[in-house]
Amino acid sequence: MARLEEELRFVLENCCNDIDVESLVDLRSLSTRSSVSMGDEIGCSPGDETGGRDDSKASAAAVEEAVGAGSTITRSSYRSTPSIRVVDLLPPDAVEDLRSIVDRMFAAGHGWECARAYGAARKEAVELCLTRLGVDGLEIGDVQRLEWEVLEANIRRWIRAARVCVRVVFASERRLCELVFDGLTDDAPFTEAVKSAALQLFGFAEAVSTGRRSPEKLFKMLDLHDAMADLLPDIAAVFQSCLSSEPIYIQAAEILPKLTEAIREIISEFETAVLLDPPKTPVPGGNFHPLTRYVMNYLGLISEYEPALVELIATSPSASSRFSDTDAAAAAAAQIDVPELENQTPLAAHLTWIIAALHHNLESKASLYRDNALSHLFLMNNLHYIVQKVNASPELRAMIGDEYLRRLKGRYRQLATGYQRATWARILHCLSYEGVHVAGKLSSGVSMSTLRERFRDFNAAFEEVHRTQATWFVPDAQLREELRISIAEWLVPAYRGFLGRYRHLVENGRHPGTYIKYSVEDLELALSDFFEGSPASVNRRRFHRMTTP
Repeated sequence: MARLEEELRFVLENCCNDIDVESLVDLRSLSTRSSVSMGDEIGCSPGDETGGRDDSKASAAAVEEAVGAGSTITRSSYRSTPSIRVVDLLPPDAVEDLRSIVDRMFAAGHGWECARAYGAARKEAVELCLTRLGVDGLEIGDVQRLEWEVLEANIRRWIRAARVCVRVVFASERRLCELVFDGLTDDAPFTEAVKSAALQLFGFAEAVSTGRRSPEKLFKMLDLHDAMADLLPDIAAVFQSCLSSEPIYIQAAEILPKLTEAIREIISEFETAVLLDPPKTPVPGGNFHPLTRYVMNYLGLISEYEPALVELIATSPSASSRFSDTDAAAAAAAQIDVPELENQTPLAAHLTWIIAALHHNLESKASLYRDNALSHLFLMNNLHYIVQKVNASPELRAMIGDEYLRRLKGRYRQLATGYQRATWARILHCLSYEGVHVAGKLSSGVSMSTLRERFRDFNAAFEEVHRTQATWFVPDAQLREELRISIAEWLVPAYRGFLGRYRHLVENGRHPGTYIKYSVEDLELALSDFFEGSPASVNRRRFHRMTTP
């Protein structure tokens, strides 16, 4: 009996077809369950068009090339799926030799020893496949302690490897076990061969699903969820039909709800993080806040996963239930006004709520600015950026809805008006006619001291605004130009009228250049320098003639 067992091991270890598993990693037919089945060898439904068979035969040829000449690709007798690609792990004559050895061992009452020897030999081959596919034998704790950049690369590699393992390696091992042990025993030899590798493979996904949640992990979690959902029917086909291997399927099936819960928790925690991101140092020049960029780019990526997330996100956000255990978050959430749109999906409601939370947070960050005009400009910039990012994504725009976008547009236009009033009301007051005319003072009825003071005040105020607001920044070129035009519509007519009315009086007096420093064209030229984010020193030479008496 020892001799038969030795023969069994010899055949299993020395007669195997070499499967080039690395070449199968990027095979298109293994990457999705929607792939066409492998032509006539695997079977097409009567209504299939023959045109689909070209792709099927190309896929079959690619797998056949990977497993070596002379190998065949067959459909297993167990319940299969269109994406499973069973290959011959041993040549037919080697399978016949194995069957003969197994028959004799079982006939002699050594079936258990036979199954154990078979499983041990095939286990080494299966584990070698995992190693060649780059699946590391990490414990759950080891996986969860990996730096995110390393874990992200491992997830990407795992997804590709899992397709090959389930759809080729495990399925082919199942088929080989059937050929060798058909009618003699259950699938215990198969389970013995693949159990360790399968638990290692699915253990990685489970470790990721139960690891620490953080926003940057969401998209790889979604990729992992999609991969598991795509593979689960194939895992069921390979493992679910027998008692000994069903626990492997159960472990794999339990990963999906864990990933779903992880994805929901990440989105919930992201919402809270956006809402409570603390005000720190104001952004120089009123530019976009890093949080705004991060959140909107994040939402843009989320919208690309809309088909999957619509299925996973089943409930709309609820401030009262979500933040009941966080006083600060509950208080902040209570102040957020989000429109409830008819027929809006829970996912869309979450994304709208995140934008509303971002808006609320930006309002608090705007209070860091001591200059009220810069506070308005900062909020205007950021809300305009939010609207632009939503409009740039058809998926995101459809979920957010026009009503909320109109609200945001109205708010940033209101902020633009607020900026103008905060900056230019005092300057325009210098150009007011009120108080310039004094009855009986002079033949002209104009107080020259008041008039000169008005020009001096205007010059000083405008120079200060120009020096300061040249360093402020409006990143969007169109918005920047619209804001300059709006300022010019306020300032230029007022200055032109004031200058036209009183210029001759000042020029007839002493040192007129001290008071009238700018022409209307000078002001228009100076306005073109506003909101460029350049320090005043850069512009000094350009406007030297304007500021020189």
